[in-house]
Amino acid sequence: MIFFYVVIGLFGLVFGSFLNVCIARLPRGESIVLPRSHCPRCNHAIRWYDNIPLISYLILGAKCRDCRAPISPIYPFIEALTAVIVCLTFYVYGLGPEFVKFALFGMLLIVLIFTDLFHRRIPHAVTIFGISLGLILSIFVPVDDQPLAWVLRHWYVYLDASLASFLGAVAGAAVGGGLFYAVGEIFYHAGGKQKEYLGFGDVMLMLMVGTFLGVPLTLETILLGSLAGSILAVTMTVLSRRFRTYAWPYGTFLGIAAIYAGLNGDRLLNWYLHFSGMAR
Repeated sequence: MIFFYVVIGLFGLVFGSFLNVCIARLPRGESIVLPRSHCPRCNHAIRWYDNIPLISYLILGAKCRDCRAPISPIYPFIEALTAVIVCLTFYVYGLGPEFVKFALFGMLLIVLIFTDLFHRRIPHAVTIFGISLGLILSIFVPVDDQPLAWVLRHWYVYLDASLASFLGAVAGAAVGGGLFYAVGEIFYHAGGKQKEYLGFGDVMLMLMVGTFLGVPLTLETILLGSLAGSILAVTMTVLSRRFRTYAWPYGTFLGIAAIYAGLNGDRLLNWYLHFSGMAR
């Protein structure tokens, strides 16, 4: 079993290195394929042996081999974070279709979490790809379709499991993206059309989350992301005046909450339903 974790962790490090490229280039509209990775200061192409995840960073002493410019610690952090999330996904789901689905989901979210955090951008290239992938995977890996099934049963409509899962993904996207779009429009018009309170990137993010998680876990994501963001924003604003005008990256909080929902959301949801007497 340890062998599997080691192999999966190594793959996570490699994918994490690729995610670093996506995070750096996509917000600037650059290709993630060409040119080769290079130092942003001296523009020297990075040699293959200087591009080994984690190891090269340590060997180089966190500096470019050519110009000795410091290398940001965020690069090895994202590599290690990707490896940890992939290993956690394996721990939760084992080696199967669910592992593939939620490992991909986690990696997409890592890109969106950090592009929003660093650039205040949620690239449509990632969310559109994620929405398409989530809908396709819903045919093979079940999405919670209970809210939709409950409605259809009242119309005496019963669906094939794959179709029900696909429609559950569509419903999740409609609820997540639709709710954010509606709230954004309300605040936009209430504010005299002077300020966009929720960007369309957040809408696209929740459309993607909905296709992977379905309605219940999408609502859980919104709740946890909003709660975490509000707690941190209020705390930091009280502690420091400079955060009073700080533009908090809402997509970052939603992305973190979505990763949690994908890995442990069902347990939290079931605990709440049992605690409230509304067991599933």
